[in-house]
Amino acid sequence: MLSRIVLFDLPSQQGTSWSLNPWKTRLILNYKGIEYDTEWVEYPDIEPRLRSLGLAPNHKDAPGYFTDYSIPAIKYEDGTYEMDSWPIAQELERRYPSPSLHLNEPVTVKVRDQISKILSPIILQLLPRVPDQLPERSREYYNRTREEMFGRPLAELHKEALENAEDGWKQLQEPVKEIADLLRKHDGPFFLGETVSYADFILVSMFHFVERFDEQAYQRLMSFDPAFSKVYEAAREWFVRDT
Repeated sequence: MLSRIVLFDLPSQQGTSWSLNPWKTRLILNYKGIEYDTEWVEYPDIEPRLRSLGLAPNHKDAPGYFTDYSIPAIKYEDGTYEMDSWPIAQELERRYPSPSLHLNEPVTVKVRDQISKILSPIILQLLPRVPDQLPERSREYYNRTREEMFGRPLAELHKEALENAEDGWKQLQEPVKEIADLLRKHDGPFFLGETVSYADFILVSMFHFVERFDEQAYQRLMSFDPAFSKVYEAAREWFVRDT
């Protein structure tokens, strides 16, 4: 007997989804109308929980590799598991082809690869705000591991990032323009015109993440081009379920 899909996600203090990559998968499930349950996994439990399910570590040459074990992960109806939003998108499209995510459209990979170029220059303005949204165990783990990663406390990094904020905003102007040009190519609101694709979910997941942690940064990002607010508004119906 088939069981319901289970999405492994990171909880906020309110028990809701907040992180960029899990939202990419959640949007697919919401858009395709796939029934699923959520299993919340706090930061210190990610590796032991996913290892216990028999998942192998992420490939170090995978797009956007950051760590061996990461969220999102998913349990499919047949009891098999997968990790990382990119391969999960491919498999969900194979198993549930309608409505299509149009993964073969060249714009999908273009958008995927541009998102990091947009976020990287301003990410240290955002990351230090993350712990305030997390449950206590996750907050302690996040602060400790990020301080080890960067060699300094997040508060110190945040102060420096704000002092150099304008340099970051200058760096992301070119990739932002490329994304906006792609959105306007087919007269929107989506990258394929009136047709939704996974490229849209990659982009609006980033908007949602920035909006949650820094309203000023979000408003500045959206001000680059009217096409951004149009695609975000057009996709908001798939953000309704966040648990």
